[in-house]
Amino acid sequence: MTFSVQVKVMPLKELLDPQGKAVMGGLGNLGLNAITDVRIGKNITLQVEAADGDEARSIAEQAAKKLLANPVMEQFEITIN
Repeated sequence: MTFSVQVKVMPLKELLDPQGKAVMGGLGNLGLNAITDVRIGKNITLQVEAADGDEARSIAEQAAKKLLANPVMEQFEITIN
């Protein structure tokens, strides 16, 4: 079976997010002061061939750990659709 897997990669909450801070400044310049925080991440869609959802998740987790996310600076979340 083919599974569509979403891998959401975000900077760790403890770390500064320079892109998010830059966007935050731009939003403030536009008068959008109700927005109090911005974090910028990546959303990666994988098409995974696997026998079942558990195997698809395991494959996606390996990809995230080995290539898609930097564990020192980022966390990831996997969703199977």
